[in-house]
Amino acid sequence: MRQSLLDSPLRVLRNLTIASALASPAVAEPVTIAALGDSLTQGYGLAPEDGFVPQLQNWLTVNGADVVLINAGVSGDTTAGGLSRVDWTLTPEVDAVIVALGGNDVLRGLPPSQARSNIDAILTKIAARDLPVLLAGIDTPNNYGPDYKAEFDALYSELASKHGALLVPDFLGGLTRIEDRAMVMREHMQGDAIHPNASGVALIVEAIGPKVLELIERVQAPTQQSGLPKSDRYYSSGDRAGSDFFWCCPNC
Repeated sequence: MRQSLLDSPLRVLRNLTIASALASPAVAEPVTIAALGDSLTQGYGLAPEDGFVPQLQNWLTVNGADVVLINAGVSGDTTAGGLSRVDWTLTPEVDAVIVALGGNDVLRGLPPSQARSNIDAILTKIAARDLPVLLAGIDTPNNYGPDYKAEFDALYSELASKHGALLVPDFLGGLTRIEDRAMVMREHMQGDAIHPNASGVALIVEAIGPKVLELIERVQAPTQQSGLPKSDRYYSSGDRAGSDFFWCCPNC
């Protein structure tokens, strides 16, 4: 009887501890997003902290998102290059993907049908992992004629619709929507007139950021109850210099 009386308070304390643990909300882990792209994603020509991925990371943090971005940008990459490395980009901790490819295909005059096939395959691989995706397109210049431009521009919206992806029609939209192109070239582009400088990247991030918040919401909506462990490491998958997307001048 004496032992039973001693056990009773211990049992109550144990039950209260278990109940408290069950009632406590699980600590959410950061959402991990891989940004699969070319030099515009990789941050070509910029200090590490001024590239697209670090600036987007900071923007998202300021706007209340608990997120870790993986820099899977490789300078000079085409859609074929992105397809060749998407499998090892989709590491277990990745919760969502930003796909921003195609500029180098246009720069090299590669067929739009080839870019379409490659991006379709990339999105299919991501869908096989059941990961939400944000697809960023380009505003194709007129260098190769109106038919080429129309076919290339259309593939992004059509593939986003096919795969249920979020869409940013133009990765460079934060710059291309500014009417004063001369000012943009002078103040927001690097000396090569191809890649944005730090302030140009900031404008790009401001335009794309809200869509990335939507992407994060897609991750969190079905997984609020999940407690799967994730890593908060930061990666850079490439630093290879090469040709990349060009600025569309007013006369193109």
